[in-house]
Amino acid sequence: MGKITVVGSYIVALVIDTERIPLEGETVVGRNYHSTHGGKGSNMAVCAARLDAQSAFMGKIGRDSFGEGFISLLRREGVNPDGVLFSDQLPTAVGMIIFSMRGTNVIVIDMGANADFLPENVIAHQDMINSSDVVLSPLEIPLETALSAAKLARKRGAKTILNPAPAVDLRRCDLTSIYALTPNEMEGRISVGLNADDPIDDVQLAMRLLDLGVENVMLTLGGKGVIWAYPGGVKQVPALQVDVVDTVGAGDAFNAGLATGLSENLPLPECIALGVTAASLSTQKRETISSYPYRTEVDQAIEEVLRRIH
Repeated sequence: MGKITVVGSYIVALVIDTERIPLEGETVVGRNYHSTHGGKGSNMAVCAARLDAQSAFMGKIGRDSFGEGFISLLRREGVNPDGVLFSDQLPTAVGMIIFSMRGTNVIVIDMGANADFLPENVIAHQDMINSSDVVLSPLEIPLETALSAAKLARKRGAKTILNPAPAVDLRRCDLTSIYALTPNEMEGRISVGLNADDPIDDVQLAMRLLDLGVENVMLTLGGKGVIWAYPGGVKQVPALQVDVVDTVGAGDAFNAGLATGLSENLPLPECIALGVTAASLSTQKRETISSYPYRTEVDQAIEEVLRRIH
């Protein structure tokens, strides 16, 4: 069992359904209000634990009931909470989501304590990173914090994964500490300074991302799987064929699966297949946390993906 530390984010989602999205200044009656756990870092840490990794979370929350709920989630899912830090100035991050009957939505996010998670916090708690096999970060925290964690991890010989979501232009960043960069198509374009809708070919995009200085690029393509670009060439890893219900959080499942494979020193194609299989299976259920599969489910389905790698 390998050790993965997710240096990342937690966001509680406050969700309500309405007949339609209200106009500015309008009040409408909603229903089905509920809160749910969110944030890419939280999703990745829980999914990795379900895949039998020794998972730990490092990030910052507020001193409030939402933060307490998050710590309870980590303990319930078997994720080490020792890296959870508290902001004395900012609350736990919150996303307010309104869904309409037409399938549209509006989302407002206050990044809260995530924005207060700084490189010096990582350095002060680097013992957790020093003992890790893999360090994984999304970008719902400051970029400088994610890169600081990656640099510390690589110095200790750990593998590092940067999931550039939300995307930023990475062309002026030192990414030599990054073992794997894992954007989706839109995030990949923004990462190399293109518009999100630029018509660049996916393989060409993957190679341009590789030129940023990382060792590997795993460009995630939703139902089409993953393009893996590395100095020796390009391979395509297809998605598992499933009945898709909800794709939210599938990218986080991919990153957790990839990290789990790397932490176990599996061959890289198997690591990617583990991530693809976990992501594919997660789309069969709604929500994020509740959709993430356990390792036995992934092991039963992964051979179909491995057979189709080309």
